[in-house]
Amino acid sequence: MVISDDLKELYPWEGKYLDVNGGKMHYLDIGPSSPITILAVHGNPTWSFYWRRLIDAFADKYRVIVPDHIGCGLSDKPQQWGYRLAQHIDNLTSLVTSLDLKNILLVVHDWGGAIGTGFATEHPDKIAGMVVTNTAAFRSPDIPLSIASCRIPGFGALAVRGFNAFAQVATWRASAKKLSPLVKKGLTLPYNSWANRIATLRFVEDIPLRESHPSYSRLLQIEEKLHLLQNHPMVLCWGEKDFCFTPKFRQRWEAFFPKATSHPWGDVGHYVMEDAPERVIDTMSPLLGQLTAGAL
Repeated sequence: MVISDDLKELYPWEGKYLDVNGGKMHYLDIGPSSPITILAVHGNPTWSFYWRRLIDAFADKYRVIVPDHIGCGLSDKPQQWGYRLAQHIDNLTSLVTSLDLKNILLVVHDWGGAIGTGFATEHPDKIAGMVVTNTAAFRSPDIPLSIASCRIPGFGALAVRGFNAFAQVATWRASAKKLSPLVKKGLTLPYNSWANRIATLRFVEDIPLRESHPSYSRLLQIEEKLHLLQNHPMVLCWGEKDFCFTPKFRQRWEAFFPKATSHPWGDVGHYVMEDAPERVIDTMSPLLGQLTAGAL
């Protein structure tokens, strides 16, 4: 996929690839070796482009790893792959293992919460701390009608894969502030055809609302192991105007992690790193300093 010159001003980095289950996973590995490694995990329908401001802020001092899930961003988009939560977790685990990452500050958003926390609960010894933004890693019956409608057989495929409704609508609905045309172009760049939108639909279909769902048991396993992370430093950066991960989800995180530091922002939407990147960065900086001092 070609990144145009105007987008290269926002996303100038050359990525690397790792063979994982489903094909080649694209990831960015930016910055020097450092006591703490930042691992930022995106959701749906974003990709590593979403974390560009985080890279800009920290890659001069810290190693920053930002993968694209299979089906997303610049990674392969196989048409016959399963696109299940467990498979995405396994791929993230493969990346961490391949790069021998330790002392990780895990930063998650949207589906990256379940995927990243799924890895973290299996390898808590590799996690130094977490920054959690508008996501879930536990069961919930709450789903917006607009997202639920994308799960309707036939209609969902037509809307999401045919008309790119999910990614396009997100460029205005997921932000409480108006995104520039260039940022909208960047966010939707990888999802430019029916074939390339497969993960966008599969993620929606993989939301496990019932016990009979194939990913329900894996999500339950994550929820039951959240206690393994309770003593890790955690910061919640929450866009309170999120139509999907509402303040109710933040409160669930706070219940699971009573020691977490919580930052609810009333003027921020789902795309926290688009609406308030400076605030997230300002919140992360002292945590990075604390974790670095502890790692030395």
